[in-house]
Order: sequence, then C-alpha cells, then structure tokens
Amino acid sequence: MYLSLRNTSLWMIALSMMVFAGCASYSGGGSGAKAGNPHVAEAITHAQEAAKHGGMGHADAVVTHAEVSLQHAQAAGKEMTNPHLTAGITELGEAIAHGKAGHADVATKHANSAAMHLKEI
Repeated sequence: MYLSLRNTSLWMIALSMMVFAGCASYSGGGSGAKAGNPHVAEAITHAQEAAKHGGMGHADAVVTHAEVSLQHAQAAGKEMTNPHLTAGITELGEAIAHGKAGHADVATKHANSAAMHLKEI
C-alpha cells in the first residue's frame, strides 16, 4: 500500500507541475501583463486612472493620465500589432480631446473604452 500511495503522490506532483507549466506559458487573451509587455500594463493602469478621475469630474486629470497611457500604448505599438491596441490608442486620443475641452463625462467614457480594449490584448 505504501508503494502504491507513493507512486500516486509522485504522479500527482508531476501532473501538477505540467499544469502549472502550461498555465505559466499561456499568453493568449487577458491583460497586457500576461502578454508580457510592460507598456500595455502601464497603459491599462493609466487609462483606468483617467477614467477614475473623470468619474470625479476632473477633466484635467483625465488628460494627464490619458496622455501617459497613450505614450505607453504607442510604445507597445512599436513592438506589436493588435487591433485592440489600435482601438485603445484611438479611444485615448478621444479622451484627451474631450478632457481638454472640459467634457469630463465624455472623456471618461473614452478612457473606459480604451482600458477595455487594452485589457483584451
């Protein structure tokens, strides 16, 4: 019985290691951090901050965070091609334009949309 239990335990450990290795190497879908691009992760963070401040009516803070997000998204664009990245960049541009015009509510919607697209990379 001891030998059988030991073999079963070894198989479970081996199986667990294979599952872990498979999950660790998977990079499809999800956030940019999973895709391994730090610029995407930063772009997401700043797009979310832009949306958060826009929700508080701070149009100037939307512009500040959306511009930083845009810089990171554009840097990621030099390293990869992705339709969600392109859409995120477009949405960030709209967030900046509306934020500069003082339209915090519209800028917030664009920042949220940018974050959503960037998370899909």
